[in-house]
This record gives sequence, C-alpha cells and structure tokens, in this order.
Amino acid sequence: MKFSNFFIPTLKESPSDVKMRSHDLMIRSGMIRQETSGIYSWMPLGYRVLKKIIDKVEELHDENGINQMLMPTIQSSDIWRISNRYDTYGKEMLRIIDRNDKDLLYGPTNEEMITAIGKQYIKSYKNLPRKFYHIQTKFRDEIRPRFGVMRAREFIMKDAYSFDIDSENGEKTYCEFFKLYLKLFNQLGIPVIPVRAPSGEIGGNLSHEFHLIVSSGESEIFLDTKLLDQNFENFELNQILNLDSYTDDYYKEIENKNYFEKFRSIELGHIFLFGTKYSSSFNFNVDSENGKVVPYMGSYGIGISRIPAAAIELSNDKNGIIWPKALSPFSVHLINLNIDDSECSEFCEKLYTEINERNIDIIYDDRNERPGKKFSDADLIGIPLQIICGNSFKKNREISILKRANKDTINIEVENALDKIIKMIGCNE
Repeated sequence: MKFSNFFIPTLKESPSDVKMRSHDLMIRSGMIRQETSGIYSWMPLGYRVLKKIIDKVEELHDENGINQMLMPTIQSSDIWRISNRYDTYGKEMLRIIDRNDKDLLYGPTNEEMITAIGKQYIKSYKNLPRKFYHIQTKFRDEIRPRFGVMRAREFIMKDAYSFDIDSENGEKTYCEFFKLYLKLFNQLGIPVIPVRAPSGEIGGNLSHEFHLIVSSGESEIFLDTKLLDQNFENFELNQILNLDSYTDDYYKEIENKNYFEKFRSIELGHIFLFGTKYSSSFNFNVDSENGKVVPYMGSYGIGISRIPAAAIELSNDKNGIIWPKALSPFSVHLINLNIDDSECSEFCEKLYTEINERNIDIIYDDRNERPGKKFSDADLIGIPLQIICGNSFKKNREISILKRANKDTINIEVENALDKIIKMIGCNE
C-alpha cells in the first residue's frame, strides 16, 4: 500500500480528554475515531490490526474443529425471558421496541440464542460434542465508557459455545479451549496469565479469565509469582483447577493469602463452563443410550477490539506504538526521503513492487513531505522495520534498515536490500 493512497489521519497533539496511553496513540495514529461516548469507527490502519487478530482466531478455531457461524446482533426478548435474564441483566442491556411493539435487544452475549439453536438441531448424543464460534459486534451500555476501545459500549467479540453429553466431557472441552486461548495469545505476541474467576451473570462454577499484566491496567489480579514463568499450554484439568491466580473479586473469598502478589492487568478473554443452566431452562435434551439427557454447555469469549489497545499498553515509547510482528498492520515501512530524485524514487518503486510480489505487507511513504514528518509518522504508527532511502543512497548506494523496537540501524548496499529485508522479516530479528 502506498501512503498516498492509504488514509492515515495522524495527529501531532494528544486529545485533551484521553487518560490511557493506548487511547492517545490509537487516536493520534489514525486507528480509530470516536463517534459518540464509547463508540468508535475503526479507520483503515486500525482495521488492518483487527483483521490480523481475526485471521489468527479463525485459523486456530478452524484447526480445532470449531464451526464458525454468525448470529444476529438484534435478539428477541423471548429467549432471554426463558433463561430469566431479561430482567436481571441490568441497564447494560440496550432494549428496543420495534414498530410492532415487540421487545428486542441489542445482544450483549449469545448464550440464549445458541441454546435455542442447539435445541432445534441437536437431537441425539451422536451429534455431540459440538463447538461453534462467531465474531460479532456487541453492545453493553457501560455506565462509564472510558479508555477508548478498552472499555467501550460497542465492541467486537469472539464468542464460542460448546455442547457435550455430560460434565466429564464438558470439562474436557473446557480444558481444550483453555489451551487454545494460551496458544492464540502466544501467537499474537500477547503474554497472558490465566486466572480463576467467578462466573457472574453467565453462570456455572468453572471460570477463568486471561489477563495481560501492565501497570496501566484497569483490573487487579493476585497470583503466585512462580506462575509468571509457567507454560500453561501443557496443563491438565486438575492443574487448571488448582491455579494459584485469581481475579480481585475471587481473591476476596480465599483464606490463605500469604503467597500472592497484586498486579495491574487488562482482561482479554473469559471462559465459562456453566453446565445445564441454559439447556435446562430451555427444556433442551437429547437422546442417549440411557434415555434423555440435558447437554452440558460452556462459553468462551475474547475481546477482539481490546487486543490492539492492550498490545499498545504493553509496547510503546515516547514516539509512538511498537507493534509485535503478529499484530503489526504492515511488516515493512519504506520511507523515501528523496521524492524529487528520479533514481531514488525508481529504486523505491522497484523495491516496493518486489516486496509486494512476495506477499509481504508493506507501506511505502511516497508523499512529498519533509523528512521530519515522515519519521514522526513512522514512529507513531510503529511498523517493526523501517527501510529508509535518504542521503546515503546518492553518496554510497546504501539504504538504512531501522528496527522500530530499539532503533538499531544498519546500512546495506542496495543490491542486497531485498534479501536482507526478507531475512529480517522471516527471522523476526
């Protein structure tokens, strides 16, 4: 993509009302635009980051046999009355009355709807287990939306749902999702910690949240510091159930508090095994070898639109964002400082084409702007590798490769540029 064709409305000054670093940088880098309180448009740069996350979520869920679907955002109040949650969910639920005086709502979650779907189509134990997921916009009317997309009213969420024949198989599925989440966040470059959590409004007695530890986080978690170096992906269910890590509201209930430290954090995922809470209320049962049984259910959520903000909170400096490789909207940022020099521009165009042909995401700053503006924009949007064609091109036939994370810079001859860039991207140097 060429900068001249790509809409990135960067800002020099910070908005006056922002309080979180990620909110500031997402606004200034042109990733998001606030439409009203707690509701944002995702601009082209920000949407590319979302797509990176969504693509990885889809890849790993599909690999694990989890069926993708899409349920509507607008739901009937009827199914929420079956579960007795319509009146208890609270003011976060946005209620709507259509022209026919029918009560509707903008879905904050989808347990009721997926249960209704399961009841209609799953009739036998031979159809179990079944796992579904979708990626969808949701709305919760937060009383105090703040911190940009971190605590928004409208947000993008991945939620998955499982149906099993009994509790033993339900716990097995829960364990599979637990490990899947750790693998997913690891591949996104987000070092999460799983913590035990109460189930709250969703229900059930088995629940974990996945937190990123950052000093600016709005949550508090308590854990045994030995867990900070633990590889949780190999854990079995009994180890998961005995994790010495807790959300703050769960921590208040435990007795032995001698070995725990408090950390600030950001919640990025939450999984629940709520058993037969919804299937029972919907009179949902299936045929088994021993007669009718009520399916065992679970739900598994990830705050897709929270992840970019969390990654920025984890990795930034005074100049802007420092993206991890997996989340960066582009892999390479090519900067031409000699737009008026035909030889330099010809080289940049050729390099840009060759990198594109290798299916490497590249943004080429071909604008007729002063160097200071190009450098400040490059640091602000935080692409991992900056390729700079400047004065050394004319003097020594060299270009510079700068690593955004630490500002390390090397000069290489133009003849070796493409091979070196490809190697650095592949090795994530």
